[in-house]
Amino acid sequence: MFRRAFWFTAGAAAGVWATTKVNRQLKKLTPESLAAQAADKAVEAGHRLKDFALDVRAGMTQREDELNDALGLHQDPDRPDNVTALPGPRRLRAIENDKTTRRPTFSYDRNEDH
Repeated sequence: MFRRAFWFTAGAAAGVWATTKVNRQLKKLTPESLAAQAADKAVEAGHRLKDFALDVRAGMTQREDELNDALGLHQDPDRPDNVTALPGPRRLRAIENDKTTRRPTFSYDRNEDH
């Protein structure tokens, strides 16, 4: 008699457990639940993309600073932001070379060919 009562109770408990698990899975598959899961994944992907973009921007800034240091470029306080100036000796050489550069004196009229 006790064996039958034990197995009856064990079977009932297993049935309740299985029913609960199945009902939870069915609730996860409702359209509202699926839409909420998709929205959560989209928000999570957006946050990851934002973090990636910020990391790329930080890396670009760091690399730009490294290149400016390697080339001897520095930020001129008299110039607006985002404009770098050549260092003194390089600037003078660039200006001197610009004066000595010969430019053609003739002009080309495209209408002469027709």
